[in-house]
Amino acid sequence: MRSATRPDLVIFDCDGVLIDSELVQRRIDAELFTRFGYSVTAVELVREFAGRATADARQHIEKTLGRSLPADFGEQRMRLVDQAYREEVKTTAGVRKTLSELDIPFCVASNARTFRLRHFLEMTGLLSLFEPNVFGADLVDRPKPAPDLFLFAAERMGVAPSRCLVIEDSAPGVTAAIAAGMRAIGFYGGAHCFDGYEQQLTAAGAIAVFNDMNDLMRLIELQ
Repeated sequence: MRSATRPDLVIFDCDGVLIDSELVQRRIDAELFTRFGYSVTAVELVREFAGRATADARQHIEKTLGRSLPADFGEQRMRLVDQAYREEVKTTAGVRKTLSELDIPFCVASNARTFRLRHFLEMTGLLSLFEPNVFGADLVDRPKPAPDLFLFAAERMGVAPSRCLVIEDSAPGVTAAIAAGMRAIGFYGGAHCFDGYEQQLTAAGAIAVFNDMNDLMRLIELQ
């Protein structure tokens, strides 16, 4: 008999969960922001903006600088990120095995725009595992930490929010899940996760935390 608490849908974040890319992206952001007059490190950006849209960091920096970044900032960033994905970024260890064993419907919901999210998943060989259940922040009015994206994903998948389990690597992502009426498990196995990172996930409301993707199936069964 199916457990009353076992989820009917698992919603995965992408960067930092499926793909170990959060630190790489923040490194590129730090290089560009510093080049344009705002000195910052990748670690500092992770601490302040992990799980948030790049646009949030850009708006904060433009407000601090009192001026706009170059009009082609987004294009420059896109080129550098694409190059890094080709040369450096890999899927999180154990994620392919976990997805292949998962007997519950699943999807991905990310603060990236949908076409970029699909592009990243395709570059890392994961798109076919999720297609067509790929949901980016451009599909809703507000990105995480607002609950809109997770609620949209649940609606599209035909599952009540209370029956969803979210796998997130950031406090804003966990916050979004809780606001959507979903349970969340925090993953802190990415290269960007510093000492004590898991405590942030727990404080945000994660019901459990883990740092090895091979442990996810066991955690799901415990829910």
